[in-house]
Amino acid sequence: MCGIVAAAAGSNIVPILVEGLKKLEYRGYDSAGLAVTGAAQIERVRSVGRVAELEAAAAGTASPTGIAHTRWATHGVPSERNAHPHISGSIAVVHNGIIENYESLREELSAQGYVFTSDTDTETIAHLVEALLKDEPDLFRAVQRACRRLVGAYGIAVIDQRQPGKVVVAREGSPLLLGLGADGNYAASDASALLQVTRNMVYLENGDIAELTVSGVRIERLDGTPVERPVHVSQLSAAAVELGNFRHYMQKEIFEQPEALANTLEIVGGSRSIQPGIFGAEAGSLLQDVDHILILACGTSAHSGMTARYWLEAVAGVPCTVEIASEYRYRCSVANPRQLIVAISQSGETADTLAALRHAKSLGQLKTLAICNVPESAIVRESALRFITRAGPEIGVASTKAFTTQLAALFLLTLVVAKVRGRLDAAQESAYIDQLRHLPVAVNKVLTLESEIEGWARRFADKQHALFLGRGRHYPIALEGALKLKEISYIHAEAYPAGELKHGPLALVDASMPVISVAPNDELLEKLKSNLQEVRARGGELYVFADADSEIPASEGVHMLRLPEHYGLLSPILHVIPLQLLSYHAALVKGTDVDKPRNLAKSVTVE
Repeated sequence: MCGIVAAAAGSNIVPILVEGLKKLEYRGYDSAGLAVTGAAQIERVRSVGRVAELEAAAAGTASPTGIAHTRWATHGVPSERNAHPHISGSIAVVHNGIIENYESLREELSAQGYVFTSDTDTETIAHLVEALLKDEPDLFRAVQRACRRLVGAYGIAVIDQRQPGKVVVAREGSPLLLGLGADGNYAASDASALLQVTRNMVYLENGDIAELTVSGVRIERLDGTPVERPVHVSQLSAAAVELGNFRHYMQKEIFEQPEALANTLEIVGGSRSIQPGIFGAEAGSLLQDVDHILILACGTSAHSGMTARYWLEAVAGVPCTVEIASEYRYRCSVANPRQLIVAISQSGETADTLAALRHAKSLGQLKTLAICNVPESAIVRESALRFITRAGPEIGVASTKAFTTQLAALFLLTLVVAKVRGRLDAAQESAYIDQLRHLPVAVNKVLTLESEIEGWARRFADKQHALFLGRGRHYPIALEGALKLKEISYIHAEAYPAGELKHGPLALVDASMPVISVAPNDELLEKLKSNLQEVRARGGELYVFADADSEIPASEGVHMLRLPEHYGLLSPILHVIPLQLLSYHAALVKGTDVDKPRNLAKSVTVE
């Protein structure tokens, strides 16, 4: 959630720190700060609000060594005194994550005379390192000893005014990587922050601690064992995280979906058949005796899993359960070693999903698959099988192209499982592959509806509530549409299976509540039409996203928008796109911060 940038270089690194923080703004934050080793003492600048305010406040600050941070409040309200970095004596610290034993450490350090000036758990780390330096003068060793006492999740970066030219970083459960540059060495919580200086990245493992100087890096485990981590050349381009001609990243990413889908599906582009190996070399044997699939995910990723459940059960004939990761990890569940565990995450660092995956493995369920957009992420590294969606960087907090590429990956999984189970003949396989190949073209056609959707969105500006309806595999798409609207426009929105309308939600329907319905021309259309009549009979105003051949006429109080073509089982991928556009344009009309909605973060790396 929070962002870290750190540098030890041969020249002034303040502009690099600030630019790095700008690239991490999408992760969500409420305050920002930086600290550098100065001529006589640590120089610290902090501000509440956007990084641009920090940049202005830091004008004139210069140093070759420093750390910077964007904070998303957990302990303590958003304020300058709670903003990072935190200082103790000559020490400055930035921290992502949550220290679970900070209260006992705080009591211990207070008894030693340390005065706390913030409400954060992070300040405990600063005082602890400063206290340990009295017995262990080397910063690297002092941080190493401090980390052995921390319980919880952390990614930290530490500097010491008495040891200029050195940054010490450590990771346990919160993403952290190193960047190896020509004029220095760097650390960050996301590769996008370091593309300005290097593409050579080293991904730290949990329990790693590293020292950065201008001339090199060294990495050890917390027990003091030296380790080497491979250098990866990032394929992410600086241009990929630039806004270009779009008004917002969300709009850019909505319109990048045809390319993102084409890239994700390139793996089957020239083939007439789908092989299990697209999920890893061991996929063929690992999937042979799978008798159940459990999907673990949060938020938008959970909606992709819910959609896939319909595909997996209908096409592959395998029972499927979808669980919210934060619920699964804390309940007593029945382990099934023949069950395939599918963990879905855009970032691959979602704390609850990662913890749920580890919990599933601890129960002896070792058939694991990660569907993720970041190949070096923890969820990918800790899964037996993997499929990397090629959505490219997604900056907007409200997920769009990550969702549709997850759906594409899950449909491929459906076909592979069906094939392994002998439920997919050659003709069906070929037909599905043709549909997948045509999918980017079909999405492009849907995007041409933007101007009509923009007109609909203007009617939403004064609404307080909205109701979304869907049936079958489009019910999760209604859920996703409601989530998008509430995330960025702050209009309260709920989604229901249309058949549930008369079991409670119908009581809310009146002329002031718009009802948005996903209405593809599928086997449930006639059932859905009767549900829509229930809305009209109560004076509700309907906004219906239908297929070109859906026999639902427009009328007073029934607004129709027809998608260019019906797409069968893959229809959910097409129908979610107008819901994304509706939310985006509704937020524009309301004047909200589309890419950085209040209280939300892009990568949820804490509980």
